[in-house]
Amino acid sequence: MSLLFSPVTIRSLDLPNRLWVSPMCMYSAVDGVPQDWHHVHLAQFASGGAGLIVAEATAVVPEGRISPRDTGLWTDAQRDAWATIVRSVHERGGLIGIQLAHAGRKASTWWPWAGESGSVPAAEGGWTTVAPSPIAYEGFAAPEELDAAGLVRVIAGFAAAARRALEAGFDVLEIHGAHGYLLHEFLSPLSNQRDDSYGGSLENRARLLLEVLDAVRGEAGPEVPVFVRISATDHAPGGFTPEEAATVADWAVARGADLIDVSSGGLVAHQRIDVHPGYQVPLAAAVRQGGRIRSSAVGLLTSGAQAESVLASGDADAIFAGREWLRDPHFGLRAAHELGDDVPWPEQYARARWR
Repeated sequence: MSLLFSPVTIRSLDLPNRLWVSPMCMYSAVDGVPQDWHHVHLAQFASGGAGLIVAEATAVVPEGRISPRDTGLWTDAQRDAWATIVRSVHERGGLIGIQLAHAGRKASTWWPWAGESGSVPAAEGGWTTVAPSPIAYEGFAAPEELDAAGLVRVIAGFAAAARRALEAGFDVLEIHGAHGYLLHEFLSPLSNQRDDSYGGSLENRARLLLEVLDAVRGEAGPEVPVFVRISATDHAPGGFTPEEAATVADWAVARGADLIDVSSGGLVAHQRIDVHPGYQVPLAAAVRQGGRIRSSAVGLLTSGAQAESVLASGDADAIFAGREWLRDPHFGLRAAHELGDDVPWPEQYARARWR
């Protein structure tokens, strides 16, 4: 049995393998409610050998959506729509988590195929965004600085969304602290220029992320895994660094995080990234700190052999993939076949198992 297809237990959850589906926005919701597209999109991965599926960045409050077409979890109607999807995944033998998110200054933007770019004006369904400091993402409208009441609303929003996610039956909760969205904006000195207890030192800049983690862990209780996704570098001078990311990971694990989902970038438009297969794996290794902290790797990981090599090298404990699952919703079954692993297949697909 390969490492990739060996099981792993996180709290009370037994995951059958370590090849997982990254959260990927579909920009297809209506008033935050996931639609039939989301249902088919997510359930298919459970038939394709995914050890865990994590549903897309889902806003905890309306103004936390990346676009007007993003999913949410601030109403019971949204919860109930998600519950139907969760049941379908479970019926196919799969496990599913959800990424709880607030887009901060990168909210209220057009979806990729809208034919527009930048911020959506209020007349067309947009809204005023919020951030740690009133500094705009390049090309976007300027946000309002979050005050004390706004910070309380953010934390309460994450807690309430976590509660609804559990009511919907999700197996894992992931907090989105990456890709230039609100919690990442607080972590980076490029976007956080506050002079209160949420700005300045790394301890202060990490305060909101850790308070959100406390709130989510409080809802999750002792049995449900809680992941935290971070961008371990801004790929820009003066930004958040891998060394700081490792420190924040330490703090997060001490506060109840079970795995650090390591990505990078997204904070500023002038980032410079050397993109190549496995380009973010060293970041996962830095955060993992020799195995002291459980981490996952992501980023142009497209084959079973490649993913297995990452685990065998000790650079990560699990693999998240995105684009490859879009290209092949049965990537898990294909990777197992490639590695010669004897893994369960849906009975309906058994005829394709060995030939």
